[in-house]
Amino acid sequence: MIVYEPFWKTLKASGESTYTLINKHRISSATIDKLRKNKPVTTTTLNDLCRILSCRIEDILLYIPSDSDQKL
Repeated sequence: MIVYEPFWKTLKASGESTYTLINKHRISSATIDKLRKNKPVTTTTLNDLCRILSCRIEDILLYIPSDSDQKL
């Protein structure tokens, strides 16, 4: 399971806010909602967030193995 707990810490430390992500950087409010609910987002969005926040991918998401993950 992918969780975005690190994103919120990184966002807070960056000086940006959800308001600036939406209004200045044109990240959609739907994307912010997906991050809040640990829903899938595109790699393009992840790339944009890393660029905006000047961070690495592990500063945005964390993989936690889960029994509810889809079986391969």
